[in-house]
Amino acid sequence: MMASYNYDEFSTSDYDFDRIDGVALGGKAKDFTLETTDGESRRLLDFSGEFLVLEMGSRTCPLFQSRRNIMQPLEREFSNLSFAVLYVREAHPGSNIPGHKSFEDKATCARQLKEADGETRTVFIDTFEGLAHQAYGSMPNAVFIINKNGCVVFRSDWNNPSSTRKALRELVEGRPITARSFFRPAVPTVAIRTMKNAGKGSAADFFKGLPFLVWTNVFKRNWRLLFKKPAQYSGETLC
Repeated sequence: MMASYNYDEFSTSDYDFDRIDGVALGGKAKDFTLETTDGESRRLLDFSGEFLVLEMGSRTCPLFQSRRNIMQPLEREFSNLSFAVLYVREAHPGSNIPGHKSFEDKATCARQLKEADGETRTVFIDTFEGLAHQAYGSMPNAVFIINKNGCVVFRSDWNNPSSTRKALRELVEGRPITARSFFRPAVPTVAIRTMKNAGKGSAADFFKGLPFLVWTNVFKRNWRLLFKKPAQYSGETLC
């Protein structure tokens, strides 16, 4: 499991884009005791806010890096909520930021996300084997909103910050969620910078899989979502 999870080169075969795995919408969120970049050992679901907004990410994920300048301000806008990042495997490893060979590799990358990239949210470091990431579906930039009952009231395999913000606004106003999270591509300048920082090999692997990614997510996924009725969970959802 370790060798296949922490891949050295990105391939579209590393993900199943047509299946939704991990904790289900409306289901019980999985809890894990994980180390943070501050050196603390904390439970993932031991949050103080009214809801937990949990985003998957890594330094080499262009989508995650594109979302950060929108997601981080949400933490200030919704100050009564808790926001966190689960640091997972490198989405597009390269010569500068290769796939993790140990937990310390992952911890170093997570700390660099805080120190070099300026991430302001709490960053949990997943286990080397990616146990938490796999429990939450294994996608590189998924997002989950979890209520105080420990129930997943909103999830998207690809974070669209505008939809996430709409879902949060509906929740804090006591309304059921109607937001639908359509796939939105990475910001081109951020994507280029992210893969340049990752190093040689990152961009080549990304562009090799790009046509498949565009077809699967921009067209197929968004088309299906267009006709899918929102589940409309709320802050009072029990699971």
